[in-house]
Amino acid sequence: MFSFIRWQDAADIIIMSFLVYQLYGWFKNTKAFQVVIGLGSLGVVYLVTKNLGFFMTSWILQELGTALFVLIIVIFQSEIRQALYRFSPLRNLFGRQDNGRLIDLVELSNSIFSMAREKIGALIVFQRKEPLDEYLLHGVLLDSVVSGQLIGSIFRDGTPLHDGATVIRHGRIYQASAHLPLSVSSEIPQYYGTRHRAALGVSERSDAAVVVVSEERGEVSFALAGELRRIDTPETLAGVLNGLLYSPVQEGTKPSLWHRLHRNFWSKVITVLLVFITWLIITAREGEITNTLAPVKFRNLPENYLLTKSYPDGVEVQLKTVSSLIPAPKEGEVAAEVDLSSFKEGSSSIPVRKEDFRLPPGIIVTRVKPSAVKVTIEKKVHKWLQVKARMTGEVPGKRRLRKIKVEPSAVKVEGPESIMSRLEIIETEPVALSGIRQSTTVEKKLVAPSTQVRLLGDGNVKVTLLLTR
Repeated sequence: MFSFIRWQDAADIIIMSFLVYQLYGWFKNTKAFQVVIGLGSLGVVYLVTKNLGFFMTSWILQELGTALFVLIIVIFQSEIRQALYRFSPLRNLFGRQDNGRLIDLVELSNSIFSMAREKIGALIVFQRKEPLDEYLLHGVLLDSVVSGQLIGSIFRDGTPLHDGATVIRHGRIYQASAHLPLSVSSEIPQYYGTRHRAALGVSERSDAAVVVVSEERGEVSFALAGELRRIDTPETLAGVLNGLLYSPVQEGTKPSLWHRLHRNFWSKVITVLLVFITWLIITAREGEITNTLAPVKFRNLPENYLLTKSYPDGVEVQLKTVSSLIPAPKEGEVAAEVDLSSFKEGSSSIPVRKEDFRLPPGIIVTRVKPSAVKVTIEKKVHKWLQVKARMTGEVPGKRRLRKIKVEPSAVKVEGPESIMSRLEIIETEPVALSGIRQSTTVEKKLVAPSTQVRLLGDGNVKVTLLLTR
């Protein structure tokens, strides 16, 4: 179908695959992702019905798609804002938060497992880089030092703040009894309660690390990036929290490029295939073919030469868009730029090539008519010409024009050799003598004898008229 794939197309597919995979990784367990799957299914049905000629069904789906686009922006504005925040290249500079004072994670982990043995339910959220304020509801501000005894006191049954989540930010307890958004994933086991759904909900929407203590089973679980896993020992929990909150990644522990490429390998392969198929569908729908008149411009003419003639001034060019999604250029937006650096004095026929057109991406030239323009190139000549004042009419009354003085008396001009060889003088604009009553000086502009002759000064001279008494 296609004779070749440009490097721009390969880069386009790689960039879109990266973006789609990132969005999939962030929202795969969220309600928004389920909606996107449903919309994608409707899109496939729309393409099939349109290509099969089902006009009513395709029309209804097209109108429904227009309304759904607006509804998605309104309903999922939080998810859209989160995605834009994560894509921002400046978030690591301006969004990075100081971890504050260090927490005794060993003591805190022992207290958490002590609550688990006593079957005291708990939900502890550790804020990392991404802010959590938009997900916290009805929390009580504390701003206190983190300690295992205080955490145990907060979640003990009967205390005012035991219901809800405790949020730790910058190494201090920021809020207690805060309500979190619940996960709507259908893959959560039935025996998980509200605490676990809240832990997964906030971890799906941010990079927060969440520790959950089950009141029924006395288990400690850890939620991160929408995934929940059980923690068996205080030492394991302390190590996980230390690695996420404080410990920098050492060079030896950084995953290799090969490991990162093969992690979730089949998900990445499927993403690339889907993007590639979408690209094939888009590019397979060839755009329209249009004809437009493009002016011919010239560049890189040597300094000591002048272009005196060119014919024709424009060429008819046939353009083709590689996809129907690309709009055809309007008249006047396309021009040919012909390089004259290798041409010398005389008349010659210069080909207008497809490469001489500067076009937007996705538009190609299929035909140029005529395929060449005729040009005449001459040497550029500099010459001094005598200035002559051009007079019209007569001096009124008995006075007569005794003398005419022009300053400067000569000016320097440049032009093609064929014209400059015939020139000796240059005239001013007409000076009307009928309005002269006494000796005076007027300022006039010089008139170039040809459009190809250029004045090298400002083009103004002073004409002094002396009358008899």
